[in-house]
Amino acid sequence: MARRCRSSPRRRRVAGTDLTLMSGAQLFIREDVGLTDAQIEVLAGSMNVFMLVSILGAGWVADRLGRRCVLVLANVFLMAGALAMSMGGSYAALMAARFVTGIGAGFGRVVAPVYNTEISPASTRGVLSSLQNIFINVGTLLSYVSNYAFSGLPVHIGWRLMYGIGVVPPVFVAAAVFFMPESPRWLAMRGRHADARAVLLRTSDTPADADLRLSEIKQDVAHQPEQQGGSHGGGGGGGVWKELVFRPSASVRRVLVCVIGLEFFVPASGVEAILLYSPLVFKAAGMASKGAALGATVAIGVVKMCFILVGVLLTDRVGRRPLLLVSTAGVAVTTASLALMLSVGTRAAPAAAPAMCLASVLAVVATFSVGYALVVNTYSAEILPTRLRAQGLSMGVAVNRLASGLVTMTFISLADAITMPGCFFLFAGLTVAAFVFVYTRLPETKGRSLEDMDELFDK
Repeated sequence: MARRCRSSPRRRRVAGTDLTLMSGAQLFIREDVGLTDAQIEVLAGSMNVFMLVSILGAGWVADRLGRRCVLVLANVFLMAGALAMSMGGSYAALMAARFVTGIGAGFGRVVAPVYNTEISPASTRGVLSSLQNIFINVGTLLSYVSNYAFSGLPVHIGWRLMYGIGVVPPVFVAAAVFFMPESPRWLAMRGRHADARAVLLRTSDTPADADLRLSEIKQDVAHQPEQQGGSHGGGGGGGVWKELVFRPSASVRRVLVCVIGLEFFVPASGVEAILLYSPLVFKAAGMASKGAALGATVAIGVVKMCFILVGVLLTDRVGRRPLLLVSTAGVAVTTASLALMLSVGTRAAPAAAPAMCLASVLAVVATFSVGYALVVNTYSAEILPTRLRAQGLSMGVAVNRLASGLVTMTFISLADAITMPGCFFLFAGLTVAAFVFVYTRLPETKGRSLEDMDELFDK
């Protein structure tokens, strides 16, 4: 029973496939609606900016209403956004649909890692929190397959079906949330200790373990006097922002540097741009057929899934820090290799260039998926104190989405200015900086309880 309770929340992230859908659909939207390169850039990347509206408020809403309520709300917006995209007939209508989708994605991007972290025991928190990535990538792979399957349909129908099927998963996931327990830490923050213990009994290996976790949670919640006035804390009001932004302790400051730094370097690696614009990358290597390019994206989905699984198996065995170091080093090397292939390989061996490009992209995706894509959400959520977790993660995710929006909304223009290989050399350099950041700033958190993190960052 406990294991089923732990794994069920990960299903709600199956709906997080917008990046994949846009990767394939943009080829047909451009032709059907008559959009320019600049409009495609904005349409593809704007959701990252729209997400900020809900990201910045997600922590407050989650502290007020509970983690489950926000997960349901997120899926309602995702369903409405997918439906609106499938019916959009103009640039303005598509942008409005992206806004609605962005609201839902922003809520989910903040609250899902918080929920997963808070409900999982320390011994398996890395694996259980990382399982959401498996379900994300199940959806991603299915989206790649559907993009390829619908690519043979008339232009005005195919891309609408790609988005139309995106209405279905949020319906099932929102319904599944009602069978999930609420976060025991949120319940304790609201003074509902009996309810918190009941959840912990369902999600712990033994009653003694549940009582120990409850004792640690109550001790941590007791250290937040500014938030306990009136309604048993957890309100997420001015006291949280004061402690996060205006008067952070030395340990909180170190935690924020780690969270914001990690969340920035993920999109700065450029992998999201590679995934979003992979058909354009393949075209630059000489893969002229849309069908071939979309077929190649299916291979991306398969490789991504396989290496996510490898990372899940390793995260609680080797730890977060080794996976991040290996992953950042690998992404830097493989992204530089992709840049070299596009700048030299296309001229030296044009016939082999498409295959070499696909191999390079798959190498980037593999090294990214085994650590970077997997560990960052878990690490960011687990190092933040309970009283600051929801809103602290909101800050980190806001930085993540701003950086992601900057990358995805300027990639085509930047490639025109400094060439596509130049873009990838730039991303490789930023990933080298990420490796240095991880090596010098991030301590290992494997096996530590959430309530022990303050001690770790006090050193």
